[in-house]
Amino acid sequence: MTGSAPTVLVVGSIALDNVETPFGRETGILGGAGSFFSLAAAPLAPVRMVGVVGADFPDEHIKLFRERGIDLDGVERVANGRTFHWAASYDYDMNVARTLDTQLNVFGDFEPRLPERYRDTEYVYLANITPRLQLDVLDQVRRPRFVGLDSMNYWIGNADTRADLARAISRVDAVFMNDAEIRQFTGMYNLYEAARAILDQGPSVVLMKKGEHGAVAVSREGVFLSAAFPLETVKDPTGAGDSFAGGFMGQLARANDTGWPSIKRAMAFGSVIASFAVEDFSVRRLVSVTPDEIAERYEVLRQCTAFEALLEPTATST
Repeated sequence: MTGSAPTVLVVGSIALDNVETPFGRETGILGGAGSFFSLAAAPLAPVRMVGVVGADFPDEHIKLFRERGIDLDGVERVANGRTFHWAASYDYDMNVARTLDTQLNVFGDFEPRLPERYRDTEYVYLANITPRLQLDVLDQVRRPRFVGLDSMNYWIGNADTRADLARAISRVDAVFMNDAEIRQFTGMYNLYEAARAILDQGPSVVLMKKGEHGAVAVSREGVFLSAAFPLETVKDPTGAGDSFAGGFMGQLARANDTGWPSIKRAMAFGSVIASFAVEDFSVRRLVSVTPDEIAERYEVLRQCTAFEALLEPTATST
């Protein structure tokens, strides 16, 4: 499906996770925003990944990335360090993860350095890293066509990192945040008012992630609601947001079109790709998905959310 589509660059975490949900418990599984995003975007467009791992990172995961055509020249392996480890659990309300342990390890000293040939990448995604590092990456890329940025409450609530985040937001095209993060960043309760306040700072679109309820895009051209794909099985929601972003950015690159109609279509692809991610632990379902399955779910989602225009009411005499 990738063909000659422009390349997508992602800068983010590569992790080993311990995850427990009501449907099972897995330890030492592949995780991290960079991993989920890359494997979600790979069926749609070529991907370049920038990140860092330690000596304990399994070679099988490196092989997996390469088998999916992901360019790893931007991934550093620290010979005497340990990979970022994260542990969390979910209850039946799987919209919120309860973090049990975070060990940044080599990710704590991560300083992204883009290979020279990465710097002309047209589509760039800044995953949830410190805003200072997001700014650093923005200084390294040259004339990208479309840049997406993700963030979190920790960076928003800290005065120093918040200032850096505001500067980064002013330099990107799309901001990915959930409801709470948008309200925290703007100090506004109404989400549409808050999204427009972010648009005033520079981005062309705000993508509000709403978990199992889909996503909402707000731009100067309008508002678009993308439903989540209706699923009967959800085993592990870890990485759903990054998978949505991967599907979104991958489809934008595949179309090589950043207009409003293309953004709306890319949101549907994001919802479809994320639906595969949550069906199993880690990235297992992402790596088994086929182009036909993606196309089939896209059509199902389109039919689930389509409805006819209201016919003009017929006047009746009294």
